[in-house]
Amino acid sequence: MNRIVITTNDVVFLTGKSESYSQKLIKTIKDAYQKEKYQMVTIREFSEYMGISYEEVFNMVNGIKDQSA
Repeated sequence: MNRIVITTNDVVFLTGKSESYSQKLIKTIKDAYQKEKYQMVTIREFSEYMGISYEEVFNMVNGIKDQSA
C-alpha cells in the first residue's frame, strides 16, 4: 500500500537537509495550508509548495523505481 502523507524523515531524504530544517518546513507548509497541529501534510501539498513534480515525490517516498529508464 502506498503512502499519501509525508514525514520529517521523508523531507530529510528528499532535500538532503537536517531534521530540524525538515520539521520547520513541514510546520511552514501546515501554516500555508491552514492545517491544525495534529493534521498531516500530504505528498501533493508538499510537492505543490516546493514546486516539485508530484509523481517524483510520490515515487521516491513510496520506493517506486523510475519506469521510464
